Amino acid sequence: MAKDVTVVLSHWHKLFEGFQDSPQRIYSLLDGAIVKRKIPNVKTSRIKYSETGMFSAKREYLRVRRKEHIFDICAAPFGTGFFVSWWLGETPGFWASLMLKIPIIGPLLVVAFRPITYYRLDTALMFQDSVHLAVLEIIEKVTFGKGVRALSELEKKPIMSDLFKRMVK
Repeated sequence: MAKDVTVVLSHWHKLFEGFQDSPQRIYSLLDGAIVKRKIPNVKTSRIKYSETGMFSAKREYLRVRRKEHIFDICAAPFGTGFFVSWWLGETPGFWASLMLKIPIIGPLLVVAFRPITYYRLDTALMFQDSVHLAVLEIIEKVTFGKGVRALSELEKKPIMSDLFKRMVK
């Protein structure tokens, strides 16, 4: 499981066959596209994950964080293509982590003090949409005129986890 992320809410990925670019360039462009959107309380950073295990090579991701929501975005060569993917997850935060350590009543305290509300769900979805649109904007910018087929509407849609779907029922 990704560092700090306790629950994956959604993800998206796409391989662009016959296209190559620099992950660092993509991350720099994404950083600018995210800043341009003026998303409240957002912070970006770079994070490294092992590719397969503790002693394997590291892969750099762009991390976009807003309160308890974390986007980890990967851009990397893959064979003769280049892929972009992102994972949106949630972390309980400092106080919720402390409460969760209390046996039996900890989870009840978290629900009492941090209930799932329409506002929390709306802002999580708006955060997802804002960052996803930034990703799509940069993909279009770097692939335009390079022989890469434009994404269809279906290819642009994120994949929502069952957990996120259950939260809104």
